[in-house]
Formats: sequence, structure tokens, C-alpha cells
Amino acid sequence: MPIINVIDSEGEEHTVEGQVGLSLMESLRDLDNGVLALCGGMCSCATCHCYIEEPWASTLEERQDDELELLEDLESFRDDQSRLSCQVEFTEDLDGMRLEIAPDE
Repeated sequence: MPIINVIDSEGEEHTVEGQVGLSLMESLRDLDNGVLALCGGMCSCATCHCYIEEPWASTLEERQDDELELLEDLESFRDDQSRLSCQVEFTEDLDGMRLEIAPDE
């Protein structure tokens, strides 16, 4: 099974199994100190904000307007890395990706 290398909100590193065909949020919300995902993946709260490292960040589909609007309102927004994990579908191509859970706001 493909893996995701995650730095949680406390700075600890974890390896979690990626669920192909589902959003990253699905793999991250059960992780201790992972994403909150309060809206359940509806792209309405930004509590699943994460920073996706290169080279994976540049391989993802572009952010949609609603995702970008939520992200740009965050103090912790990073133009080149910020994504809502509910809006990123995990695929086999993302096996081994590294990401960091963004701080709560």
C-alpha cells in the first residue's frame, strides 16, 4: 500500500497508509495531532490545511477558487505548498509524499 510521510501539528513524523482514490484528508484525520476536518471534506472550514512538499506539490491539480479563497484567508498560507487535504485525491503517483499539518487557526 502507498505511504504518506507526515509531520503532525506537534512536529512528530509519522508514516501513514494512503487510501488510493480518496482524499488525503481521509488518511490524515485519524492520525494523532492530524487534521481536524470539521466540515468532513466539504471545502468549507480549512481545518484540513497542510503543506505539501516538492516534488509532489507541483504534480497536483491546481487549486479551485473555493479552496484558494479559504487558504488565502489564513495567516499560515504558503502559496507554493498550502492545500486543503480534502481537495487532494490520493493516487499511486503520490506514494512516498511528504507533507506537514499546518498550525490551527
